Amino acid sequence: MKPRVSIITIGVDDLDRSLRFYRDGLGVPTGRIVGTEYEHGAVAFFHLTNGQKLAIWARKDLAHEAKVPLGPRSASEFSLGHNVGSKAEVDAVIGSSPARRSNDYRSASRRVLGWLHRLVPGS
Repeated sequence: MKPRVSIITIGVDDLDRSLRFYRDGLGVPTGRIVGTEYEHGAVAFFHLTNGQKLAIWARKDLAHEAKVPLGPRSASEFSLGHNVGSKAEVDAVIGSSPARRSNDYRSASRRVLGWLHRLVPGS
């Protein structure tokens, strides 16, 4: 078996709001929320590169599926990255994003492993 990741699922508090953030704010291609006909089934998929997908699923439904209690949310538990080589590339990526117009971002800064520009979705 080749090690690979095909779907990354993020548990969110508000599925509709998160869909708008990723689709409208970041411009990540998606269809719509699917699975609403199933209890605990509503999810949205975003198409990434090489056939990978990002999924957002309500935290309470993800906990139900995993058969674990729903715990408090924490921004320190998960991170997604898009690596680029320079501050100019960070500015170009963020500058092309509709989310740039919001206040949900922090400016680029140098880090040990490269450049960081963080988009922070509202809670």
